[in-house]
Amino acid sequence: MDERPPLSLTSNRSTECYRNWWPDPDMLGLMNRSIDLMEELARASGNAFHMNRRGYLYLTADPDKIPALRERLARTSGRGAGPARIHTLADSTYLPAQAQGWENEPAGADLLLGNDLIRRHFPYLAESAVAALHARRAGWLSAQGLGMTLLESARRLGVQFARLGRRAKEAARVVGAEVGNGRVRAVRLAGGRRVECPVFINAAGPHLKEVGNLPGADLPVHTELHLKMAIKDPLGAVGRDAPLLIWDDEQTLPWEADERAALRDDPATRWLTEAFPAGAHTRPEGGAGSEALVMLWDYRTRLSPPIEPPALDSDFPEVTLRGMARMIPRLREYFPKMPRPQMDGGYYTKAPDNLPIVGPAGAQGSFVVGAVSGYGIMSACAIGELLAAHVTGTRLPAYASAFAPSRFDDPAYLSQLAKMSESGQL
Repeated sequence: MDERPPLSLTSNRSTECYRNWWPDPDMLGLMNRSIDLMEELARASGNAFHMNRRGYLYLTADPDKIPALRERLARTSGRGAGPARIHTLADSTYLPAQAQGWENEPAGADLLLGNDLIRRHFPYLAESAVAALHARRAGWLSAQGLGMTLLESARRLGVQFARLGRRAKEAARVVGAEVGNGRVRAVRLAGGRRVECPVFINAAGPHLKEVGNLPGADLPVHTELHLKMAIKDPLGAVGRDAPLLIWDDEQTLPWEADERAALRDDPATRWLTEAFPAGAHTRPEGGAGSEALVMLWDYRTRLSPPIEPPALDSDFPEVTLRGMARMIPRLREYFPKMPRPQMDGGYYTKAPDNLPIVGPAGAQGSFVVGAVSGYGIMSACAIGELLAAHVTGTRLPAYASAFAPSRFDDPAYLSQLAKMSESGQL
């Protein structure tokens, strides 16, 4: 039961990307399984949700980062992401990704060393880029298309919406859970209706904590507002066949000297002249004839309860465009007059370790699935399968315990959280 349309407040405000490039072995196993399932769905549906495998391209202008990139390549490849390949201009067998589809594309990752080699394949990138790590079992798809494919498949298998009252209704708000002898018995809906149920599944996204309280589960999650914008690129600053492009370096924004001085002198704008984090990322959007680019950059954490509509940041378009220009120089040509941005925002629900929370939580018969912050679309198929295994009592995959809510009851695990260095974000 949901009072909102599918994907509200969250996943349709993302890049709609997927990857199996994860340093954590359990996340890597989860994502490999999820991508397997998505590929099966794509084959069966004639790729109704437009899945491609263009990959993620992580870029750096810092030669001192190359050893760390080599280490990341070897480590993640060795944990099951696929083969590792290193290329130089003098010795390269690198094959660019095809723009559409995913069949016959390589897995693993390619490390391209040297600007000449990088710009041979990606001529729109900055001359300062010295290394590029191309994660290959990655790309993007239509989240709405995937959702509809899954919904239509479920209906063919007999899933039905409840009929509430005299009219068929597909929207309702759950306001309470009845628990008897330690077990979920029923839920109460806004308006007073009571619905008996032996199983309660909390898949409430940004409202995960609030809904978890109903059957007695105290979930350690918070929500962050993440913003996205789309602009037109009539100059063709970014190649239309580009992968997801990610600038892996910290940076300062490019300003003219007088602009920088004025911004620095005002306490309200001084932050615009200071260091910004790595992770600015963009990709082309749309099919043949489209000029759209999607841009995201979480340059500051925005802790926020889920508010409708999300509060947008008027600084985001210019800050993000300027940040992208370090990676894609021709975007500077839009500084005098930026193409009109289309902005929206959604909420990431995060656990302290930024891993999913899937399994029993609260009263007997109560389950939770959520906290898939930044990877909800790509993990959805395997997360749903994992939840189903918990609910039906069938065999759990090897990675199930890493995502169980009970991990937060272990004092030893809680003490490890402060030592974690990789959040799973870009």
